[in-house]
Amino acid sequence: MVISIAAKFDRACAILDKYERDPHKLIPILQEMQAEYKYLPEEIMTFISVALGISPSSVYGVATFYAHFTLEPKGKHVIKVCDGTACHVKKSEGILKALEKELGLNKENKTTKDRMFTLETVACLGACGLAPVVVIDDKVHGLMTPESTLALLSNIKKEELIK
Repeated sequence: MVISIAAKFDRACAILDKYERDPHKLIPILQEMQAEYKYLPEEIMTFISVALGISPSSVYGVATFYAHFTLEPKGKHVIKVCDGTACHVKKSEGILKALEKELGLNKENKTTKDRMFTLETVACLGACGLAPVVVIDDKVHGLMTPESTLALLSNIKKEELIK
């Protein structure tokens, strides 16, 4: 399903109207825009700046300052591998390498071409007692190995084929 340009901006207008086009509400506006579009497209950030009467660099500055925001499209399934101290010591790098190999990804290319998977490394997930930890679609998986992680990935791929 292709969304027309008008429909894309109609949804953006509805979000801006919800927040009364108040520039002081930029962060919740960006949060909702990202929830709608799955990332913050450049044309949407420009549209926000015009609608709020603030500079594009102000919008971009907020969007790039907070790690929660992303300027690149993400895959349907987001996989986060913790590389904090506890996870790193327990060999989370092996999990990351196995996922990169299986998905054909690397540090420069974090999302598969079909936009099914995005692979991210995070500094800490706050679950050190379960190290190494992998989060897939906001579900925490602890005490992971490369093999158990690839098994989870395989299950997701199988479920996607059924859909």
